[in-house]
Amino acid sequence: MHSPFVFEFITKVMNDFTAYPDYDRIETLRKKLLNDASVLTVQDLGAGSAKTRTNTRKVASIAKNAAKPAKYGQLMYRMVRHYGAKRILELGTSLGMTTAYLAAAGPEARVVTLEGAPSVAQKARENFAALGLKNIELVEGNFDDTLPAVLNDLSEVDLVFIDGNHRQEPTERYFQQLLPYIHNETLLIFDDIHWSGEMEAAWKNIVAQDMVTCDIDLFYIGILSFRKEFKEKQAFSVRF
Repeated sequence: MHSPFVFEFITKVMNDFTAYPDYDRIETLRKKLLNDASVLTVQDLGAGSAKTRTNTRKVASIAKNAAKPAKYGQLMYRMVRHYGAKRILELGTSLGMTTAYLAAAGPEARVVTLEGAPSVAQKARENFAALGLKNIELVEGNFDDTLPAVLNDLSEVDLVFIDGNHRQEPTERYFQQLLPYIHNETLLIFDDIHWSGEMEAAWKNIVAQDMVTCDIDLFYIGILSFRKEFKEKQAFSVRF
């Protein structure tokens, strides 16, 4: 491992096995959602669910199939803690499990999360309230409409989790929209980079951009760094 940044990421973030109390609080809520039979009307503005094509879904189904597994939410929790991210943006709230990890990791951070489906957004708000998280701003609407104003308001972003749409063109477009707001320590996290041919192509095109100095492929998610300390592009695939 020749990169100090990646070595530190693996040893101090990925391999941090501390049982943070926030994990239990959030996972206790996830268990409740996995048994929640209430039905939500979902207007999916992206590539849709890989499991269902209906516009009504049980909360339990969303919790099972759409919410990011605990290990990835907890990884992002550790990233926020370790790198001290203060301006955090998420594209794709869903039920808010990952949002909760991001917000709990940095109580002083500002977490802005975007969700296209009003009924899902309302359920996420209830989940944030149940967890006592007060540093989350949830913005409803199509990302195409809401993202520009949110970025303008944030002015800079420290950590961004892109978990919405799952099509090539919008994914690459969101990346381009984010670029004016990144800085040397910004980290971008893309979900489901190998979910489809389109997402594979988007990831390939994004990591090829000159400003991306390091990419880490964890298979289900991909992480980008823009640190100028990297004199040459570096790419890593890490089993997680």
